[in-house]
Amino acid sequence: MSRGEAARTYFLKGYNCTQSVVLAFSDRIGLDEETLARLCSPFGGGMGRMREVCGTVTGMYLVLGYLYGYADPKALQQKRELYAQVQQLAEAFRKENGSIICRQLLSGAGVAVSDDPKAEARTVQYYKKRPCADLCAFAADLLEKYINTLDKEQKDENDNG
Repeated sequence: MSRGEAARTYFLKGYNCTQSVVLAFSDRIGLDEETLARLCSPFGGGMGRMREVCGTVTGMYLVLGYLYGYADPKALQQKRELYAQVQQLAEAFRKENGSIICRQLLSGAGVAVSDDPKAEARTVQYYKKRPCADLCAFAADLLEKYINTLDKEQKDENDNG
């Protein structure tokens, strides 16, 4: 199963969009699913259902940070590189989907976006009207391709260095 299909499956099981993308990479991260689900739980629905940055995008950034992030606050070059990677992923997501903002993605799919969004039951109708499962799959597949490119570049540098 591809990472995208894994992310879609997690979403259809009831996980939020951020959890779904991150859980699709749990083998790379090395933390158990419960810990990952807890860490990612506030980010669904565009940050706590505020409909800001799409949770699938946030999920990509969380995985990217774990795999390629920095811990030293003085690591300015690593910070620049990571932020450039975040921007590249955002642009690729935006180019394909029109936005990285949850409310725009939902309204673009014909979902009424309320100023006071409330939790809805995850019914067949819920899944039919939302693009979220597809966005989970797209984000996980996009991130997987991006990681493969970064890993290949790093291997090439090591082989030539």
